[in-house]
Amino acid sequence: MSTPANQPTRSRVNAEFGTTRDVSRPPAPEPLPVPVVDNHCHLDIEDGESWLDPAAAVEQSTAVGVDRIVQIGCDLPGAAWAVRTAEQHGAIVAGVALHPNEAPKLARAGQLDAALQEIERLIVSSDRVRAVGETGLDYYRTGPEGLEAQRRSFAAHIELAHRHDKTLVVHDRDAHEDVLAMLDEYGVPDRTVLHCFSGDADFARRCLDRGAYLSFAGTVTFKNAGYLRDALAVAPLDRILVETDAPFLTPMPYRGRPNASYLIPLTVRAMAEVRGDDLERLCAAISANTDAAFGGPWGTGRG
Repeated sequence: MSTPANQPTRSRVNAEFGTTRDVSRPPAPEPLPVPVVDNHCHLDIEDGESWLDPAAAVEQSTAVGVDRIVQIGCDLPGAAWAVRTAEQHGAIVAGVALHPNEAPKLARAGQLDAALQEIERLIVSSDRVRAVGETGLDYYRTGPEGLEAQRRSFAAHIELAHRHDKTLVVHDRDAHEDVLAMLDEYGVPDRTVLHCFSGDADFARRCLDRGAYLSFAGTVTFKNAGYLRDALAVAPLDRILVETDAPFLTPMPYRGRPNASYLIPLTVRAMAEVRGDDLERLCAAISANTDAAFGGPWGTGRG
């Protein structure tokens, strides 16, 4: 039975953080002077009892200057949900892929090849699909026994991005060297985004040398993330994106509480301060960069 487009496909936040955390939604921040785009969001993942349906999420984010969202699917149900949701909401486009932690599970069940074929079917099923992602490598949660499946899946996704001229959205956790090696081996797509950038300034330069966009999440506001701020400082203005990865990675001062696109102004203001950029100029650049990174603008109206 398919999941209706206005319902989340799964709930996993409390399983990761525990049930004693504060799941109340933070207040809305001061609006941004120029609208920006949340280029990586998981609207289908519940966070306690405070789930925002897509219409409410867009309404709340638009009120503070975040007028568009890229909804990212990480497994087959999530990818299908992303496409349906993007087709129903003009402010949303979709990315579809198998998360690197999903690939070993599918491989063990003998279903990885079939799942990749379904991802390709979803890519061509709708012009609302702008990205192949998130895909990549994750050495934090997957042990050595699952790495071959991750690499096979990542290679297949890179090839899908090339074949269908889609943006590649890369998940990289504790796998910097191998991510770059695979991108070099299979060719960096024309539009490649390092989602939730997690490297230092040197790694940032190496990604930039390959033409990638660097997408910064709420982690750049964390006290212990000086290396991320160093990376942000060296990135050219035309290569910077912003995201939530909601409902995860809520920016300070609300770290640990539910994240959503309407909280992006907190991250953008912190980014402007780190870089010494005029806030309005940074917002305009992020908006233009997102259009370039995801194959052109999309409307905020229906359809």
